[in-house]
Amino acid sequence: MLRPVLKRPAVALLVSLAALLALAAPALTMRLSSPNDAELPRTAPVMQAFDRLTAAYPSTGTSHLVAVTAPAGAAPAVARALDDLVSRTRTDALFSQDGLTAPQISADATVTTLTVATPYARDSDDARRSLDRLRTQLLPTTVGTVPGARYAVGGAVAADIDYTRHLDQRLPLVIGFVLLLTFAVMVVTFRAIIIAVKAILLNLLSAGSAYGLLVWVFQYDNPWAQNLLGFRSTHAVVAWLPLLLFVILFGLSMDYHVFVVSRIRESVLRGVPTRQAVADGITGSAGVVTSAAAVMVAVFAIFATLSTVDMKQLGVGLAAAILIDATLIRAVVLPSLMILLGDANWWTPAFLRRRDTSPATPAQPQPQPQPASAA
Repeated sequence: MLRPVLKRPAVALLVSLAALLALAAPALTMRLSSPNDAELPRTAPVMQAFDRLTAAYPSTGTSHLVAVTAPAGAAPAVARALDDLVSRTRTDALFSQDGLTAPQISADATVTTLTVATPYARDSDDARRSLDRLRTQLLPTTVGTVPGARYAVGGAVAADIDYTRHLDQRLPLVIGFVLLLTFAVMVVTFRAIIIAVKAILLNLLSAGSAYGLLVWVFQYDNPWAQNLLGFRSTHAVVAWLPLLLFVILFGLSMDYHVFVVSRIRESVLRGVPTRQAVADGITGSAGVVTSAAAVMVAVFAIFATLSTVDMKQLGVGLAAAILIDATLIRAVVLPSLMILLGDANWWTPAFLRRRDTSPATPAQPQPQPQPASAA
């Protein structure tokens, strides 16, 4: 794989980047959802019994749990507000009266709960709209008018949406922390700003490719993938997977990156030209990188044979990312970038330079002492 890169690094870089970006593109349409019974294999005896039970006694939908806290003296006002809420749901197609129950009031009359049903499945768009209408329209204009009252909506639909939203909010913080820490460690280790920036970009490209592949295989309706891996598509990626995948993949990718770049840097410090140093570093570490990647791909691929969709997604994401990282990233993108940048790879501010190890100014060979001439 390295031979064409050494001959035409610019072409190799453009072709590999185009392939990786095309693979990562589906990640822009990623849809997250919490695990539910739809992801479990229907061949399992417990799920076959569950399906027969569901067919015999069809579900009428799902329910939202409304909880209200207020001073004990406001209990009558809360009861009237909840009656008003129930009457409004009777004329709204997003709600059902089948699962409606009487409000439950605590012994001290400070907490009241009410079940509000919707005729739609928990993962449907209509169920999500019913939750949004409860939270933004119905409750503010009913319970929200009671002085001192506070309310919240729980249930299966709320748990799914709130959990996914929570992960979406935290994912940028985790990514930002990992990127800043990686940048700092790489700068301290190699004393080179470009090397640190390049490490971050390459690892982001590797993770993005894994995300795109996950969406393409599991979110899109691909019959061949479902038959090959033995699953039924839920048209979504498990909500916790992107965060976990990013952390694991970034750590594994950095192992490869530091190992390979260290070999290249050692050659540069000896005064070897950049192109030859890249060739020496890649070929010198190829056996270790390939062996480690083969082991990890084989181990992670085992997860794809498990029965649940979330484990299949974890296995495919990890195995594919390691395979891409050890081939296209480390054997094509990294060497082509380093060849094209040349000495610029090792640029760093003056205060970070170390005279004895700066690759930008390789140490000159010291003159050897000449033998004393005969008297």
